[in-house]
Amino acid sequence: MAIPSEKLAQSLEVLHQLQKRGSNGDVVAIRSGNLTRTHRERLCRGGFLQEVIKGWYIPARPDETAGESTAWYASFWQFCAAYLEHLKGKDWCLSPEQSLSLHAENWTVPRQLLVRAAKARNNITALPHNTSLLDVRSTLPETKDIVEKDGLRLFSLPAALVACSPGYFRQNPSDMRAALSIVRDASEVLDHLLEGGHSTIAGRLAGAFRNIGRERTADDILKTMRAAGYNIRESDPFEAQIPVILSTHEQSPYAARIRIMWQEMREQIIERFPVAPGLPQDTQGSMAYLKNVEDIYVRDAYHSLSIEGYRVSPELIEQVRSGNWNPDIIENDREQHNALAARGYWQAYQAVRESIKKVLSGANPGTITQDDHGEWYRQMFAPGVTAGFLRPADLAGYRNSPVFIRRSMHVPPNREAVRDAMPALFELLQAEDEPCVRVVLGHYFFVYIHPYMDGNGRMGRFLMNVMLAGGGYPWTVVPLEQRSAYMAALEDASVNQNIVPFADFLAGLVDTYPNNSEQ
Repeated sequence: MAIPSEKLAQSLEVLHQLQKRGSNGDVVAIRSGNLTRTHRERLCRGGFLQEVIKGWYIPARPDETAGESTAWYASFWQFCAAYLEHLKGKDWCLSPEQSLSLHAENWTVPRQLLVRAAKARNNITALPHNTSLLDVRSTLPETKDIVEKDGLRLFSLPAALVACSPGYFRQNPSDMRAALSIVRDASEVLDHLLEGGHSTIAGRLAGAFRNIGRERTADDILKTMRAAGYNIRESDPFEAQIPVILSTHEQSPYAARIRIMWQEMREQIIERFPVAPGLPQDTQGSMAYLKNVEDIYVRDAYHSLSIEGYRVSPELIEQVRSGNWNPDIIENDREQHNALAARGYWQAYQAVRESIKKVLSGANPGTITQDDHGEWYRQMFAPGVTAGFLRPADLAGYRNSPVFIRRSMHVPPNREAVRDAMPALFELLQAEDEPCVRVVLGHYFFVYIHPYMDGNGRMGRFLMNVMLAGGGYPWTVVPLEQRSAYMAALEDASVNQNIVPFADFLAGLVDTYPNNSEQ
């Protein structure tokens, strides 16, 4: 039975007021006692509230399909923080390993969140979408060694480095290297090492710091522990070394993670990707390349826009390209939205084509992309602003709000981290000498960072094609019919740091479609 709109509006207002009670105005963990049964049932039927466990709910969107994970993944960390605080007060802390991942700004939703508590019962609490919370009875660190981050109680960074298991260095090398990079000098960890007499752990941390190029920090740990009378032997807990030295002045763990992951992933890509043909050798070759970019436009626009959920046809795309359309006479808002997206894609495509011209002339693809990607974005969304669907402020640039990727366990960086991560990405693109690495990691890290509120997938594919041009590879279309494999490969890379499926996926497209111009 349909809910009368005025009654639903009353319940939504109650929910809105409830959410505003939080210090930052975004309460997401809602107890059944916070709402009357009538309001609760009404909101659940309307799709505005979703049960997590008995007696606990999160806000949801009625347009999400049944069983979709987006609302849960977007709410996971805030829900767990509120739930654990209600259940345990201050008698809890995330494990040292999970603490380190969060210190390294890896907010990927884990399959199982490990929580320590002095009065735990070693229970597993099942949560939506195959996630869970494992409550383990264990001694908590001293109060001075617990820090709060977004409502979550964590081991402090030094305490977590001392307490974490040796295997975590091998299982999560990117997180561990990024966490180590935050340590400014040896004194931050020496307090804990000396106080606990941790000679074995000191040798492991010295080896870990040396692995990331922090020679002074490693030497200071060894010298200080030996001066205190400890017999210490250095050991590297990582399985491999990577050719990257992390600055002691790295602005953000996100930037450090990107540099580390880039080096960890690049050889796997080189092994799998076809050899770059190289730039055209003359003007005629460059003109032929640009002609192919022009010829493939309708196919590219259809697939790229369709992947993002727009309902477009080759006929609409052709009409919009030719200017033979008038958005004002389209009565249906959805159809107008699709047409404006198609027009924005055409304008952005022209800007990207200009960028490719510069690359074909020998300019560094990373530098060109850094200089030009803002114009691609502005052109993509300018028609929506002109038509009044978007605000002029939407063209301002990188996002100023959180963003979540539909159905993804990966949580993109916060607004401040975006402004550290993007320059790091462009520095890596500029310095990289293997075209295939620029292609795969340029696309992957762009959508991993997710710098814009909308359009990240289209922008990532534009960036990919500029990088393809830099190696002489043809413009490559990601087909709509392979969307599931494409998204799964990106998810595997983002959540598990496994770049192989994505590298294989893109290499297969370049291999399968040497001209990539089938209509």
